[in-house]
Amino acid sequence: MNADAAQEARFPQELMYAAASQYYLHDATQADIAKRLGVSRATVSRLLTEARRQGIVEIKVHRPELLSGGHLASQVADVLGLERVHLAPGVSGPALGPWLAPGLARALAAVGLESGDVVLVSSGSTVYECAREGLGRFPGVRIAPAVGGQQDPQPWFQTNETTRLLAEQVGGVPHYLYAPALPGPELFYSLQHEPSVRRVMDLWAQARCAVVGVGSPPLMRQVVPAFVPRDEPSLRRAVGDVCSRFYDRDGEPVGYPGSERLVAAGLEELRRIPHSIAVAVGAEKVVSIIAGAKGGYFNRLVTDALTAESILAAAR
Repeated sequence: MNADAAQEARFPQELMYAAASQYYLHDATQADIAKRLGVSRATVSRLLTEARRQGIVEIKVHRPELLSGGHLASQVADVLGLERVHLAPGVSGPALGPWLAPGLARALAAVGLESGDVVLVSSGSTVYECAREGLGRFPGVRIAPAVGGQQDPQPWFQTNETTRLLAEQVGGVPHYLYAPALPGPELFYSLQHEPSVRRVMDLWAQARCAVVGVGSPPLMRQVVPAFVPRDEPSLRRAVGDVCSRFYDRDGEPVGYPGSERLVAAGLEELRRIPHSIAVAVGAEKVVSIIAGAKGGYFNRLVTDALTAESILAAAR
């Protein structure tokens, strides 16, 4: 035992209580306590640490009602017809993952995933960033892409990379889809008969859970996948997408030339997934979220309080 540990072990409980009560109950500073007790400031710090270790001090952190699925979350779930909404207090800064990951972790925990269950993931920066965070451990869960890879250089367009990250974080088994999101006619035909591709596509119908992003209206975005024809007139009706499947304000599918060759879970397949969790924030996605919920493409939502309030205002 070193000198500091020996000293802490000999601290009288009365001294630890005096320091802790002044610090936690009367808001005294450590410098004030040191002066009153006739000890050094470093000793006060050790007194407080030892008081916590011995149970003289217990610290509880209560989750705010807002984050627990309080009134606002319930209102949004009712308005959108969703089973559950998980809220973050507010998202700030360029990195979304640290803010939204706790809500996604709670949503995944509520699913009750077991080894062998299939979880699909979509492309998109929000899902990609969340996949890099701690989301709980679900050993043996099978993670698979819900859409093929894209030629764009950003990592969040590569669903195999998101699959790898999520599987690594949760202790799952990754299944990779070696196919482009929108192949040409001949390649699309051959991919239907490629065993490695077919195995992943067959998992879409078996999925128990999906984690998907919600895309904003394509004509409003700064960056869209290269295969999306932004000048296509039909996309003027699109207000959002899930797994690169576009839909209009009523949640009805919106096609474009070549979309019949899209290597991605279909909207009907998404509707059949028991636990489909959308992760999305931002004013530009409010209409996209409302329409996606109306189409039934997800039944749970992870978002922030500001987006939730905007959804309520827009849906009334």
